[in-house]
Amino acid sequence: DRQVESRVKTGVFTGSFAVNPATGGHIPVFLADYVLMGYGTGAIMAVPAQDQRDWDFAEAFDLPIVRTVAPPGDWAGQAYVGEGPAINSGFLDGLEVSEAKRAMVAWLEGQGHGEGTVTYRLRDWLFSRQRYWGEPFPIVYDDQGRPVALPESMLPVELPEIDDYTPTVVGDDDDSVPEPPLGRAKEWAEVTLDLGDGPKTYRRELNTMPQWAGSCWYYLRYLDPDNDAALVDPDVERYWMQGSKPDGRPAFGGVDLYVGGVEHAVLHLLYARFWHKVLFDLGHVSTPEPFERLFNQGYILADAFLDERGFHVEASEVEGDPESGFTFRGQPVRRELGKMGKSLKNAVSPEAIHGEYGTDTLRLYEMAMGPLDADRPWNARDIIGVHRFLQRLWRNVVDEETGAARVVDAPAGDELRRALHRTIDGVRSDMDGLRFNTAVAKLTELNNTLTREVTASGAATPREVAEGLVLMLAPLAPHVAEELWARLGHESSLVWTPFPEADPALLVDEEIELPVQVAGKVRAHVRVPADADAAAVEAAVLDDDRVQAALAGREVRRVVVVPARLVNLVV
Repeated sequence: DRQVESRVKTGVFTGSFAVNPATGGHIPVFLADYVLMGYGTGAIMAVPAQDQRDWDFAEAFDLPIVRTVAPPGDWAGQAYVGEGPAINSGFLDGLEVSEAKRAMVAWLEGQGHGEGTVTYRLRDWLFSRQRYWGEPFPIVYDDQGRPVALPESMLPVELPEIDDYTPTVVGDDDDSVPEPPLGRAKEWAEVTLDLGDGPKTYRRELNTMPQWAGSCWYYLRYLDPDNDAALVDPDVERYWMQGSKPDGRPAFGGVDLYVGGVEHAVLHLLYARFWHKVLFDLGHVSTPEPFERLFNQGYILADAFLDERGFHVEASEVEGDPESGFTFRGQPVRRELGKMGKSLKNAVSPEAIHGEYGTDTLRLYEMAMGPLDADRPWNARDIIGVHRFLQRLWRNVVDEETGAARVVDAPAGDELRRALHRTIDGVRSDMDGLRFNTAVAKLTELNNTLTREVTASGAATPREVAEGLVLMLAPLAPHVAEELWARLGHESSLVWTPFPEADPALLVDEEIELPVQVAGKVRAHVRVPADADAAAVEAAVLDDDRVQAALAGREVRRVVVVPARLVNLVV
């Protein structure tokens, strides 16, 4: 492995050459200080076209650079580290990178040149911080500077209360070495303890643990937060952490679902897994893995703006539009789309959205923006559409003049009931798959159906439809749903009510619509019973006025019925 790209690449040619076993070519051997000795054997095969550090080294020593992965056509950079087909690689040409690697390893093994192995890029974990906030280390140093671990009876070590968190400077000159903030707490840092050989003076460790120390096991503490005798009661831990799949198959155990951004979650899960496996080896937890499933949500994107220097400016202060251009405090700026956040100065305040539209509108819009794992552009205009959906749903359940529920206990019509149960089935599936955007779309469609078939004429909403709609809305817009649930006459919270279950019998269509082709072109659509046989379908098609008009008196030589798909009339 290599060090970071920013270092100036230096090295010395050894005068020796290695032989490439695949091509027989001679490769110069250099000693270079940007290669890490502790990784593997300390020797690497440099690939300049696919690693910027190797590219810089090759340019510094005028070495040939051969691309082995084709970059995109508009690539204007130097080393290309993305995906693409192999080039300049003989029998590997055309293969994607992962396929080419497997094929090359298989070829080398077949030629007796070695065996494929996995090398981990693990590093020593720097587990100390020079700041006040953090867990103190239970370590003290004697007068010889030797570290001594504190006994369990002296744990936990608590932070002292100090007013100034800035690092201290030892000595009067500017070149002296600063101490961590805990160095200011003199009475805490210098302590007299009896560690078994009489009272002695010790100096505490002044560094603190990083944030990972407290965040790597919080999911375990959630299980039993009031336990003063143990991290977690073993029975409680086994109840929550030993899971099983819905079909009864055993699961890995641990947290059922972990949702997090890829940058934070990957690091956190790596450290938490280390932590959990140590606890498992010590017998404190019953599952070898901490997390059953990881789901990385995508970024929310928003317009960001750069001034003529290339610096980002506050997007909220930018004026203009795409046609006339954008300005910041009177100066032109350039627009780009980027991850919403502080660094690009394009964050949107949730408080502002809450103040204008309410919390539920914001929640529902974020779920409706697109697939949860995809990057999604923020568009304030689309929030209005989500807000109107909630307003229409409210009017379908509540009489705006009286504030009372506009529902009847009479059963829903057959078509509306089928629409309800199809929506329940679809929303349950979408929720299980974290497809919240399509769940919102299905609820919108059901609400439109309810409006079209019932409430537009002034009729009241059947209770079974109103309650089903509200219960499905609850995970997405909980405040509106709770209010509607109360208006429907329920005294307890809807969180105690099971999520609706679809009736399988109502998921089967009684009728289906088939396209009818005449001479290869669709000329009509005919509805027939879902269980109609070919003869019944043919009779219904030939009896349809639109089909007869398309035939224009021509004789039908053959009728081809593709079950549940289409009907083709050959003339």
